[in-house]
Amino acid sequence: MIRPHDSVIVHTLARVFTPIIQLFALYVLIHGHDSPGGGFQAGTLFAASVILPVIAFGIQGSLAVLERRAIILGAVGILLYAGIGLLPLILGGEFLNYGELPIPGMETSARRHWGILGIETGVTLTVAATAVSIYYSLRERGEEEGK
Repeated sequence: MIRPHDSVIVHTLARVFTPIIQLFALYVLIHGHDSPGGGFQAGTLFAASVILPVIAFGIQGSLAVLERRAIILGAVGILLYAGIGLLPLILGGEFLNYGELPIPGMETSARRHWGILGIETGVTLTVAATAVSIYYSLRERGEEEGK
């Protein structure tokens, strides 16, 4: 079982920094296609914002439920990435050619903008879910060996 940390300082800092980390991850995701950063960096930040409270406060409930949710979230990210990439291919364009996305009423540059943001969102979800799942697996293994 993952036990909570008993320091008031750790609890306070976890409560303060978790939303700040999530907000910064969202910033990195949104600005990732225009500046350095993007899906992978935002995904690791989101994963850190999920793991930090677990380290500080422990886990209430089943570890299996959290792992299952992480796996489902990772699958959604992969499907989002693949769907946005394959849709232009199915319609006769090239794989990941965002300008060919069938979004009515948008110019090519706007379709590219939203296509890249969708791809980066899929990468973010997959990376965050994978990192959280790896953390839980390693933590569970360490607790079994510690018995």
